[in-house]
Amino acid sequence: MTQLPHPALAPLEFLIGVWRGSGRGCYPTIDPFEYVEEATFAPGPGKPFLAYRQKTRRAGGDRAVLHSEVGYLRPADGEMAELVIAQPTGIVEVHDGTVQGTRLEFRSSAVGLSETAVDVTQVRRMIEVSGNTMIYRLFMSAVGKPMQIHLEAELERSTG
Repeated sequence: MTQLPHPALAPLEFLIGVWRGSGRGCYPTIDPFEYVEEATFAPGPGKPFLAYRQKTRRAGGDRAVLHSEVGYLRPADGEMAELVIAQPTGIVEVHDGTVQGTRLEFRSSAVGLSETAVDVTQVRRMIEVSGNTMIYRLFMSAVGKPMQIHLEAELERSTG
């Protein structure tokens, strides 16, 4: 029996599903790269949150694992939402954001770092869905560099 999402998730239901596609990354301290990605947004069982899981692999021949992260997205008052993300690299992000139709914009209100994590000070995430296509951009301020684009991808909702 499939459980319906919590009614409070109505403004975020457009995200539910498995998304796959490709993207590219850059930052002044690294070489540009391309990747393939899978992201999943699943409703919590009877609770007002979406569980988020993401993983990327290098595009091309070797398909080496590049990154993964997990977290939760939950609606807040009105057109607001909150996003928390944990990464195995020792970074934890807490975001406040807005929901405008099928567009989400998040800005970090806190970034927690383990002792060995890269010095990330601020993150901004933008997600926009049109039909079965998701475009997202991640901006960050890290290692003394100002806020700038780091990742950009286009994903398609998986049908199987």
